[in-house]
Amino acid sequence: MIVTQTDEGWRIINQQAHGLLALQAAMHWQDAKRPIYWVETLIALTEHDDGQDPWQGRNHLTTAGAPLHFQILQYSVDQCRSMIQIGLQKSRWNALMLSMHTSFLYEPKRGTDAALDEFLDQQVDNQKKWRRQCGASKAEAQYAYDFVQWCDALSLVLCLDQVPPEGRRLEVSVGPDGVSYYILQRPDESLCLDPWPFDQPELTIHVETFPLKQLVFSSDEELYNAIQDAPVAVKVWTFRQ
Repeated sequence: MIVTQTDEGWRIINQQAHGLLALQAAMHWQDAKRPIYWVETLIALTEHDDGQDPWQGRNHLTTAGAPLHFQILQYSVDQCRSMIQIGLQKSRWNALMLSMHTSFLYEPKRGTDAALDEFLDQQVDNQKKWRRQCGASKAEAQYAYDFVQWCDALSLVLCLDQVPPEGRRLEVSVGPDGVSYYILQRPDESLCLDPWPFDQPELTIHVETFPLKQLVFSSDEELYNAIQDAPVAVKVWTFRQ
């Protein structure tokens, strides 16, 4: 979950909803710069946070009983395997993108955990195999994954309320084309990306959020039920060139 503290409690965004937000932006990426296996790449973008732990016990709670923000959550090799397996049932390209995502996230942790090291070694072999099966070069696969990573970064900037005020620029990430993209907010609260990456001069994207007034929960079941019963607050962003 993406958990933000508010004046009245918590704002919850489901991890998978963040992927759906990323997809809405990705669909407007300029035609000439789109990676190969376009549809499969988009599906991988929506799946890159799948395979989460079930809603049971205290999987989604901190020690204190608060909703567990994803940046506090420790990595899970089982979750990574599950996510890749979900993608593999659709296509080798989906699995390749998700495998590369785990490498991007966890290669910096190599050497800290034997099980993780074994998993990362497996991904090196898997990626070679799946590139070969897809008939894709390493550069083509890297370009596609860099696109996934850029869309993921943009969605997180929005979900985490990281857009700075007063027109100040924030780097989103380096895009698949090797260009750094910056986001800024205008006085009318519309957003702009520089350089402009989309295929139309204006677009609007959105995500569902859930406001919770209860601060502490005794179990995943209690938190899950609270989220299901919460009002849906749709957060909307408009981008203009």
